[in-house]
Amino acid sequence: MFKKILIANRGEIACRVIKTARKMGIATVAVYSDADKDALHVEMADEAVHIGAAPAAQSYLLADRIIAACKATGAEAVHPGYGFLSERASFAQALKDAGIVFIGPNPGAIEAMGDKIESKKAAAAAEVSTVPGYLGVIEDAEHAAKIADEIGYPVMIKASAGGGGKGMRIAHSRAEVQDGFDRARSEAKSSFGDDRVFVEKFIVQPRHIEIQVLGDKHGNVVYLGERECSIQRRNQKVVEEAPSPLLDEATRRKMGEQAVALAKAVNYDSAGTVEFVAGQDRSFYFLEMNTRLQVEHPVTELVTGIDLVEQMIRVAAGEKLALRQEDVKLNGWAVESRVYAEDPYRGFLPSIGRLSRYRPPAEGVKNAVTVRNDTGVYEGGEISLYYDPMIAKLITHAPTREEAIEAQADALDAFAIDGIQHNIPFLASLMAHERWRAGRLSTGFIAEEYPDGFHATEPSPVLARRLAAVAAVIDNVGNARKRKISDQLAGRAVVFEHQRVVRLGELSLPCEVDRAAGGFIVTFLNEQGEPDGTHELRSGWQPGEPVWSGVFDDEAISVQVRPRLNGALLAHRGVAVDALVYTRREAELAALMPVKQQSGAGKQLLCPMPGLVVSIAVSEGQEVKAGEALAVVEAMKMENVLRAERDATVSKVLAKAGDSLAVDAVILEFA
Repeated sequence: MFKKILIANRGEIACRVIKTARKMGIATVAVYSDADKDALHVEMADEAVHIGAAPAAQSYLLADRIIAACKATGAEAVHPGYGFLSERASFAQALKDAGIVFIGPNPGAIEAMGDKIESKKAAAAAEVSTVPGYLGVIEDAEHAAKIADEIGYPVMIKASAGGGGKGMRIAHSRAEVQDGFDRARSEAKSSFGDDRVFVEKFIVQPRHIEIQVLGDKHGNVVYLGERECSIQRRNQKVVEEAPSPLLDEATRRKMGEQAVALAKAVNYDSAGTVEFVAGQDRSFYFLEMNTRLQVEHPVTELVTGIDLVEQMIRVAAGEKLALRQEDVKLNGWAVESRVYAEDPYRGFLPSIGRLSRYRPPAEGVKNAVTVRNDTGVYEGGEISLYYDPMIAKLITHAPTREEAIEAQADALDAFAIDGIQHNIPFLASLMAHERWRAGRLSTGFIAEEYPDGFHATEPSPVLARRLAAVAAVIDNVGNARKRKISDQLAGRAVVFEHQRVVRLGELSLPCEVDRAAGGFIVTFLNEQGEPDGTHELRSGWQPGEPVWSGVFDDEAISVQVRPRLNGALLAHRGVAVDALVYTRREAELAALMPVKQQSGAGKQLLCPMPGLVVSIAVSEGQEVKAGEALAVVEAMKMENVLRAERDATVSKVLAKAGDSLAVDAVILEFA
């Protein structure tokens, strides 16, 4: 077994590999760029080597610097994680030539299956059912449009060396193909150093299901069940689960056996994933093979009890698989949510900055429910614009799908992040969505269920009362603390008014708050001032804590709390409310206060996220039509096209290609 390995990656996957290596008694070496000098993976590793500037092309994508770091530290093997160099046959070969073991498949297998175009050719030669498409070299946008016309719309334009949704576009018309082809090539070049793309038929209402395979260097290959990854946004997976609610045992076996046969055909010898697009009728087609560890591997680990990173290391060291196919059992259900640094209320635009607060839910096993949080960040750390926006992967496991989803919802409610925008409100909303809970999924789920984007939703009557009760209790605890701090009332018998009015937007909820043994009793009042429902709340919450965790009528709940004048911003189950708590007299006066009107946004194009200007498509004096492209801004490896919201004339151009802009920086002005 290896004594020391190097992890050629960063963030949560580097931390994940370090944890398993440490468990196996293997020393670890981290590599880092200028942007990652204070990163968590650098702190966790036994040694760390600086390899270059912040852009990945100047650090993490430089194979020679990884090899030099191995030689300098004596690392015997390299785990590539995912992304970056993980699917480069040339990197695996360079390591082999240098006498360093690649903890992944052999170069031949990567060459055969890692390239999306070549893998489809290999699958077709092996008589594996594939999605109709064009696998040859596409010369330009016009050539791509001609191919799409022949295949029939809609089509998918996809980077050959791609992954993670980068370099991918869905086009429903010739015009969209021509526009999407250029964007896909540009993203592919930026993310993978390879601008080749291919075009294939896009299956309507498809489901994305992948089979985890594991092979060794002795010809043994097994499959470890499937993962459903249909909840995607812009072709980027958001929520994954194992097993899939679509498959029955017969379909699972067929897909698994086909995946194993394909892996054996290319002498596959590590962890890998064979991906399929499946119809709602359980028909399926080979999509691609990812010759690396997947982001969503934890759900497979939790339902099988198999540490995939450990297996990769053992296989790379030449050990035979200790598993036979009959040994693989699927137990319970696992759900994973990807927590991203993005603003769900502003079209999921990337968000960067310092994590002023980062308090994930407690990990561990309780009452047959497992909570796991894979992360590469820490409180006080920075979210950089140079890399993927993932903050963490939150995974829950339970005996049933319903219990795993409920556990995920509870864990999301308890996950406190401040300093940047994040997608936890959206993820929490998803967990409560009726269609998601019913398992009626497709890769178009988010676009179909949130056609106008994600917006704040009004709480249901039941949820409104729950949040109002928590707000009233928080107000009571805060006032009690203020009285103790001032000490002005010592020795005086004072009766405090216990009636409050909680305002949630336009909704007013009068109530009475009374202390009881171990907690509070909140009684809501009707218009006549009569009791209209009583609730018991218990919690050890203290002012300043970001999450109110306690019991509401014998149900354990968590509510996000951010203090504000006369109340708090509360978030729970995907609903966020501005809860204002008044005395009766304060409520009467507040009702008389005029509402401040927001001024117009002005005649400007503002940068919606911190990012790098790729191009400006217009010039001063030019007339533009609604929907016309104005500029392209890149952030976190994704290119975002900014379009005109209405017809206008450009009066000033204040930014140029190459500029690094902050959020809301002015790019253009209109006459």
